[in-house]
Amino acid sequence: MWYYPPNGYFSAGFAVVPGSKPRIRKCFIPKYLFTCKMWSNFHTHAGYCDGKGTIVEYLETCRRVGVRHIGFTSHAPIPFPCKWCMKQESFPVYLDDIREAKKAFPDIEVYRGLEVDFIPGVITMSDFASKLDFTVGSIHFVDSFEGKYWEVDNTRDIFEEGLEKIFNNDIRKAIGAYYARTREMVLTDPPDIVGHMDKIKINSLGTLFEEDEPWYIAEIDETLKAISESKAIVEVNTRGLYKKRSETTYPSPWILDRIREMRIPITLNSDSHHPDELIKEFDSAYPILSDIGFKAISVLKNGTWTSVPLTEYGK
Repeated sequence: MWYYPPNGYFSAGFAVVPGSKPRIRKCFIPKYLFTCKMWSNFHTHAGYCDGKGTIVEYLETCRRVGVRHIGFTSHAPIPFPCKWCMKQESFPVYLDDIREAKKAFPDIEVYRGLEVDFIPGVITMSDFASKLDFTVGSIHFVDSFEGKYWEVDNTRDIFEEGLEKIFNNDIRKAIGAYYARTREMVLTDPPDIVGHMDKIKINSLGTLFEEDEPWYIAEIDETLKAISESKAIVEVNTRGLYKKRSETTYPSPWILDRIREMRIPITLNSDSHHPDELIKEFDSAYPILSDIGFKAISVLKNGTWTSVPLTEYGK
């Protein structure tokens, strides 16, 4: 079967005999060229950490679902035991694999990144930034007890153990420490993207605190002020929705409303841990962002963070 492109349509690599109508086989054209969806995703995990799938499998999925800009962000190596982080010896392989995949998929903008934990004196963005195109900065660990760091987004049992042993069950102090660390991150060594900004809520919202409590709103406002000063981008992360760990995006819509008012840039990410999750709940996130009043999101385009229009069908 032959496909005749419309006037003015040309694609690199297709020979056209002068004076004749160009014709190319349908199967040679990436599927996304026939769809309105042109998504991006700058928070993805492949098989180098706790993710699944290869770089190539992710990029094949990009072509299928219409992702034109993608950043890979395996969990950065950290200098203590961590089941879900990349091993230090895998880091050079990871970078090489991304570099080679970029050559094989010239129709997709592919970027090298890491999701880096911010632990003062232990690990920060600057430890890796020179080898990357961008970083996602996230807070997974807050303080420590019995010689181990407290993971705030692990199981409910682990959350409650740390809450008791570090903060004497004072949720206000625990959440305050989480946001204080976020502020320290963006003000001392800011990432390009602030990852899942309010993820600490997954083990405590509705049972240990409510988002409309004045002290919590004050923590959010102070944190957004710091992010605004740092010029970092806040991701709208859909993973909590499709993993059923949150009823809303990270961050919650009321926080997104404040972000819009403060003109802090956003980007839309799925925090995928498998190629099949690449654009999960993006269609659900769009009406949330549209209703709030967002008109654009930030995309790494031609190596530069660029504001592009937000539409129901991607960019």
